[in-house]
Amino acid sequence: MDLTERPLIHPDREIVGFRPIKALRHFGKLAADKEDTEQVFHIIEALKGRKSVSQMKEFVTTEQARELIRRNEELPALLDDHDRWIDCTPNSLAQNYIRFMQREELTAAGLVEESYKFKPKSERYPDLYEWYVERLRDTHDLFHVLTGYGRDPLGEVCLLGFSYEQNHSPGVLFIAYMGARQLRKEAGIGKPVFDALREGRRLGREARKLAHSDLLSMLPEDIDAVRVKLNVGSPDAYRRTLAMMEEQCCGEEQGAAAQAA
Repeated sequence: MDLTERPLIHPDREIVGFRPIKALRHFGKLAADKEDTEQVFHIIEALKGRKSVSQMKEFVTTEQARELIRRNEELPALLDDHDRWIDCTPNSLAQNYIRFMQREELTAAGLVEESYKFKPKSERYPDLYEWYVERLRDTHDLFHVLTGYGRDPLGEVCLLGFSYEQNHSPGVLFIAYMGARQLRKEAGIGKPVFDALREGRRLGREARKLAHSDLLSMLPEDIDAVRVKLNVGSPDAYRRTLAMMEEQCCGEEQGAAAQAA
């Protein structure tokens, strides 16, 4: 079915209510293996809210959304085609994105495959809600690059806070606060961690909705100019807290080495 012919919500789609026990079970698996991205999709599904559905319905009526739907671009394939952006300047969004993905050994297609472990493509409904959810998924790593949040545990927590304010998925906020609690326990510095998370939420509220923007057309542009255009602020509390955690970790390693000697 052509994207322009899809219904808003497929008649067979069921928006299931909160299932916190299921979410906690999947969070336990995620905490045990932070690279097990599939668990994130399970948690979000278990805690789906109706606000994100309302936001999707509101978005698809805009001229911007209609143009994106008409173009029906395959974001993962275009983002993974690094040669396509080879002529972009070093500080372009495209080149910053490519460096990030290569450094982290990631691909946009890889995140798609993780989502299909949660629910195969054959079981997904051909509606605009699915297109919207896929767009949120496919722009996740562009969020990392634009916000400056790394893939370290604190960066992921803060980006989830940012993303919640952008897209209002209760499951995303649940993972953010559970992750912050875990970090507080591991690092022993509670207030700075939660200050960084609160900053992420504030920056998410203040920024234009990134997934609603035509990020693909902005890839050749200077990343600093894109951040200004989208009103993406600087994550200062995150950087201070990350430096504090790294310094603390370094001190512990030096102390352990001295004891061993």
